[in-house]
Amino acid sequence: MAATKSSEHMTPRRIQTVVPGTDTSDGAGVRLRRSLGAQRGLYHDPFLMLDEFGTDRPEEYIAGFPPHPHRGFETVTLMLEGRMLHEDHMGNHGELGPGSVQWMTAGRGVIHSEMPQQQEGRLRGFQLWINLPAAEKMKPAAWRDIPAADIPVVTFEGGTLRLVAGPLRWRA
Repeated sequence: MAATKSSEHMTPRRIQTVVPGTDTSDGAGVRLRRSLGAQRGLYHDPFLMLDEFGTDRPEEYIAGFPPHPHRGFETVTLMLEGRMLHEDHMGNHGELGPGSVQWMTAGRGVIHSEMPQQQEGRLRGFQLWINLPAAEKMKPAAWRDIPAADIPVVTFEGGTLRLVAGPLRWRA
């Protein structure tokens, strides 16, 4: 997961499509904005859904996401503010805090929950659903919590990047 320097040059890319978020709710009434997955067919394989949740109003998040099933894809949850407890039917559990990531492979199936661990204050983050290739859809479910301290941070002119998966190659 460490960022690596390389003499390879990254080609700048232009934004081709802007997908605006749509206000909605999910789970037991959690308010969120959904961009990818908001409309049937509006996704960019392998990315199936992208949700942003963020509010300082407990009534908009406190009921959380009680036990529900997933199958055939992965979820990547990035917490920016607040705390969320993830648990599944296999006994896995982990509390996500600011800057941490939880990567779940649903594979052949998992029942899990995502429940806020606070009664007040701001809860904010993102969740991305990633489609698994057909050959991997029935693999065993897996779970990985990545603490904020284990996520490499790269600062460059114009911004900061937190590297959640894969290597980063850039020209210094």
